[in-house]
Amino acid sequence: MIEFSDKYRSDQQEIMDDLEFQGREMRENLDDIRIINKWFGGNNITLDGLHSLLKSYSKTVEIIILDIGCGDGQMLRECITFAQTKGYKVRGIGLDFNKNILDLAESKSQAYSNIKFQKVDVFSELNLVPNCDIALFTLFLHHFKNDEIEELLKSVLTKANKGLVINDLHRNRQAFNLFKIISKLFLKTKTAHHDGLVSIARGFKKHELEQISENVPDQKSYIRWRWAFRYQWIIEKA
Repeated sequence: MIEFSDKYRSDQQEIMDDLEFQGREMRENLDDIRIINKWFGGNNITLDGLHSLLKSYSKTVEIIILDIGCGDGQMLRECITFAQTKGYKVRGIGLDFNKNILDLAESKSQAYSNIKFQKVDVFSELNLVPNCDIALFTLFLHHFKNDEIEELLKSVLTKANKGLVINDLHRNRQAFNLFKIISKLFLKTKTAHHDGLVSIARGFKKHELEQISENVPDQKSYIRWRWAFRYQWIIEKA
């Protein structure tokens, strides 16, 4: 049984965190995630945050966008397309530690010559994390404990010229109960049902994000609640 607490972030594990997760269940689960994000406009939170950081760049220089925990590359492809429609010259790099998902990302991104993917453990292989202008974390940080998040943000901030865009979940009982209903009616996979509930239970209250931010030096943070039950957290290097 998946437990929910208003006071504490859950430490339950998601099925998708298994590096051997692959095949039809993986593909259908990613499709389910894409459906949820489309219905609730989740990807727009990342795009909006990206746009706010892009505005300080000239449209004559190449901008490197790094997507950490990129999954099948859907978010990165949307970001690259979005930036190009705004007139920016961009290149995308997606990082993930699951080779099965990266293989799928590469197959889905063949039309994008300016996107590449790398298998990297961002916690133990910081030297392999490429330098960038803007780094993205979309539904990634909730997989980890607060102290791990702090160290990761400190590390990646040293690699980014401008800053970070974070899009993650608000831990909210109403969202938890609503997802129970939606997932039973519309999602195909048991994995998406299970992991969606665990993700919400592992999500954040605003004060928890603010506390993490206080421990990340040399930056300015902007944390905003966004529909549906998300936080947009933009970190700019000071």
